Amino acid sequence: MEATLDSLRKPGPLIALIAFLMVVLGVGTLIGTQTAPGAWYEALEKPPFNPPNWVFGPVWFFLYILIAIAGWRTALREPIGIAMALWIGQILLNWAWSPTFFQAQMLWGALAIIIPMLGAIVGFILVSWSRDKMAALCFVPYAGWVTFATLLNGSLAVLN
Repeated sequence: MEATLDSLRKPGPLIALIAFLMVVLGVGTLIGTQTAPGAWYEALEKPPFNPPNWVFGPVWFFLYILIAIAGWRTALREPIGIAMALWIGQILLNWAWSPTFFQAQMLWGALAIIIPMLGAIVGFILVSWSRDKMAALCFVPYAGWVTFATLLNGSLAVLN
C-alpha cells in the first residue's frame, strides 16, 4: 500500500502512523530523559562548536517525528525489504547511542555505534530515493544532524 494522504482515510494506515509516532517518540523520550547529560558530561572538554544542551531536545523531537513518518511510509510500502531493514537498524543504533555515551560514559564505544548508524541512515536515503522520495527526504535532516553528532562525538573522544 502506498503511504499517501488518501491512505489516512482508512483506519489501518492511520493506526500504523500513530503506532510509529508513539514508539519512536516514546522510546526516544524515555531514553533521553534517562540519559540526560549530567556532571560527567559538563566536566568534559568540549570543542568550540559544541551546542548548548537545550538544543538537543527540540532537534531530536523534530527528527523523531520525521524518522517515524519515514518508517511508517516504508512499512506500508514494503514491510520486508532492504529499506525497512536499514530503518530498523538505524533506530536500534540510535536508541543504543545515548546509554552508551551518557550512562556507560564510553565516548569511543558511542562513536563505534554512531558511525554505522550514519551509514544506515545514508543507506536508507539511497535505497528509498527511487521508491519513496518523501521517506528519503525525511531522513535528509537526520543525516545532517547525525553527521554533526558524529563529528562532535569524535571530537569529544579525542579531547577526553
